[in-house]
Amino acid sequence: MMQAAKDSIDIGIMCGDIGDIDASLHFYHDLLGLTNVGVSEATTGTMHRLRVGTSDVKLIDPTHRPSPGPIGIDQQLGFRYLTFVVTNLDEVIQRLEAEHIGFTRPKTTICPGTTIAMVKDPDGNIVEFV
Repeated sequence: MMQAAKDSIDIGIMCGDIGDIDASLHFYHDLLGLTNVGVSEATTGTMHRLRVGTSDVKLIDPTHRPSPGPIGIDQQLGFRYLTFVVTNLDEVIQRLEAEHIGFTRPKTTICPGTTIAMVKDPDGNIVEFV
């Protein structure tokens, strides 16, 4: 059995246009407030590490852009969305609406005490806020 070295996991996201990672950095860093903790070269391109809590969202500006897969939670198997559990959901929603980010699922109470909202990042990945 594996023994975790930290209390969270990291995720890597292959970003859109080669050499233009600005939209993804704007979304995750400027709009959502993830902290930039470094840039390094990886085997697949340039990796920008952005931190939330103890988790890293690794945005990769690919050397060779792979073809995109279907967009949407129920369009293919595998990892389908990224969830941020926040204490200021209304503020996050207002910030994204002010930037004209469209919601794939508007603010919805799914059960007592649990409210969610979902958007697409610049590459079409689903990002959920709880």
